[in-house]
Formats: sequence, structure tokens, C-alpha cells
Amino acid sequence: MRQSKLFYKTSKEAPKEAEIASHKLLVKADFISQLASGIYSFLPLGYNVHKKISDIIRDELDAIGSQELFLPVLQPKELWLKTGRWEKMDPPIIVIKDRHDREFALGPTHEEVITDLAKPRIQSYKDLPVALYQIQTKFRNEMRLTGGLLRTKEFAMADLYSFHWDKEDLEKFFNRVLGAYDNIFHRCGLDAVKSEASGGAFTKEKTYEFQVISDVGEDKILFCPKCKWAANLEVAQPDIQKKCPQCGAELTQKSSIEVGHTFRLGTKYSEPLSLSFVNEKGEKKNVIMGCYGIGVGRLMATIVEINRDNNGIVWPEEVAPFRVHLIQIENSKKVKDAAEKLHFDLQKENIEVLYDDREDKTTGEKFAEADLLGMPYRIVVSERTVEKKKFEVKKRKDAKAELMAEGSLMKILKPKQK
Repeated sequence: MRQSKLFYKTSKEAPKEAEIASHKLLVKADFISQLASGIYSFLPLGYNVHKKISDIIRDELDAIGSQELFLPVLQPKELWLKTGRWEKMDPPIIVIKDRHDREFALGPTHEEVITDLAKPRIQSYKDLPVALYQIQTKFRNEMRLTGGLLRTKEFAMADLYSFHWDKEDLEKFFNRVLGAYDNIFHRCGLDAVKSEASGGAFTKEKTYEFQVISDVGEDKILFCPKCKWAANLEVAQPDIQKKCPQCGAELTQKSSIEVGHTFRLGTKYSEPLSLSFVNEKGEKKNVIMGCYGIGVGRLMATIVEINRDNNGIVWPEEVAPFRVHLIQIENSKKVKDAAEKLHFDLQKENIEVLYDDREDKTTGEKFAEADLLGMPYRIVVSERTVEKKKFEVKKRKDAKAELMAEGSLMKILKPKQK
């Protein structure tokens, strides 16, 4: 991608309402743009990251046998009345009416819809277990919208739903999801801890949140630095607020950002929506369910919150919008020719590259913007590098650059096989 053609415009100042680093950086670098309070557009750079995160989620959920589908945003009121959540959902449902005065929810979640969808397709124990997921827009009628992408009215969620014949089978899959979530967050450059938590409006069962420790997080957890046990402060019993129940070490209280949540639903939705199956003995039983969610935008903001420095974003390699930021800093023919050739060679090797071919920017301006945008590798082509028949290469997270021949360069730039 030629930077001269990229649809973006960086800014030197963050918006006044931006209080945390990730919000400021994502807006300054023009990854996102606010349309209204809690509603954001993702520009090409931001949407590249969004897609990379979504693809990592797909990789890991597919690997545990989940199947992707896509469900409607508009959900009829009748379904929500059956589960009793039409009036009780917190935050309240955003309701719209069609021309026939029929009420619909703008889907904040999809338990009702997926359960109704499963009814004609799950009838026997032979149809179980099954796991279905989507990456789709959700709407939450939040009272307080803060932290840029950390709390919004409209966002993409990867929501997974699983169906089982008993609690033991649910538990087996539940643990596989926990492992998949560990992999997802690790690949996104985050160290997320599993925290015991409340099921809120979704279930009375004990759930797990995946929390990333951060001073800007709205959640409070008790955390054991020795064995990594954690619990949301809301559910932690008074007798375990000092000593870890798992290893006995001293607990510390931390602020954190919730990046994922896993729920054991039991029959909370299958019973009122009449989702049942016939077991091997010919008995009719309610299907046991689980659900699991990751907010893609919130995860993106958390990645930036953790992976940054004073100059800008430091994207982890798997989620960066481009792997390489190629910068031409002089405009002589031989420099242009060398930069153009490398740009072509990188593309030929399927190495994603943003090529700064702009001739109206100073070297300082180009370097400052490269740091702000945060690609993992910066490659500079100049009179000096052309003379030496090498390229100046610097990792975004490193302080020093080194000169490297194209052959060696290609070896380090090719993404590692998953």
C-alpha cells in the first residue's frame, strides 16, 4: 500500500474527551473516528487490525471444532419475553419498531436467537455436542461511555455458543474454550488472567472473565502473583480477600480490563425456549448450554493500552495493520528505484508493506508518523543505504537500527508459520 494513497489523516492533538492512552493514540493515528458518543468508524488502518484480531479468533475457535455462522441483528420481542429478559436486561435493550408497530431488539447478545435456531436441528443425542459462533455487531444501551473502544454502544463481538447432553460434556468443551482464549490473547500480545466472576444477566453459574491488568481498567480483581489465581472483587468472599485459596500466597488488588467472558448457562435458555433432545434411553432432556464472548474493539484498545510507548503504538506482529513500514527519505532517482524495487519484492513475498512514497514530508515527519502508527518493522531507503547496497532496518520496539542486505531482510520479515 502506498502511503500517498492511504485514506487517513493523522493529528497532533487527541480529542478533549480522550482520557486514556489507547483512545488518544487510535484517534491521533486515524485508526478510528467517532461518529457519535460510543459509536466509532474503523478506517482502513484500524479495520486491518480489526480483521487480524477476528482471524486469530476464527483460527482458535475453528481448531476446537466450532462452526461459524451469522445471525440477524434484529430480534423479535417474543423471544425475549419467553426468557424474561425483555424488561430485565441490563443495560436495557435498545428497542425499535417496524412499520407494523412490531417491536424488535437491536441485539445486545444472541442466546435467544441461537437457541431458537437450534430447536429443529438438535433433537437427538446424536446431534450433540455442537458449537456455533459468529463475529457480528452488538448494541448495548450503556449509560456511561468511556475509554474510546473500551465501552461503546455499538461493537463487534465474537460470540460462541455450545450445546451439550450433560454438564460433564459442557465442562470438557468449556475447558477447551479456556485454552483457545489463552491462545487468542497470547497471539494478540496480551497476558490475560482467568478471573472467577458473576454471571450477571446471563446466568447464576460461576463464570470466568479474562482480565488484563491495567491502571485504566474499570474492573477490580484480587490477583495472586504466585499462581495467577484471580477473582473479580464483586464475587470474592471476605475470607479470601487476603490469602490465595489456591496456594495461600498474599493477594493483591489490581485494576483490570475484561477482554473475554465464559459462561456455563445450563438450561437457562433451553428450558423456556423448549430446546430438548432425546437421550440414548429414549428420555427427553433439556439441552445444556455454554456461551463465550470477546469484544473485538475492546480487545484492540487493550492491545494498544499495553503495547505502546511515548511515541505511539507498538503493534504485536500478528495484529499489526502492516508488517513493514517502508520509508523513502530522499527523492533522487536511485533512491526511488531502490525503494520501488524493495516494495515490489516485499509484495511478491506476501509481506504486508506500507510504503511511504510521499515527497512532501521531511525525514523527521516520516519517522514520527511511523512511530505513531506502530508497524513492527521500519525499513529506510536513503542515499547512504543505496551506496552500501543494504537497507536500514529497525524493529518498532527496539532503539537501534541495523544495516541489512535484502536476502537477510526477507528471512526475518517472512511471518513465522503458526
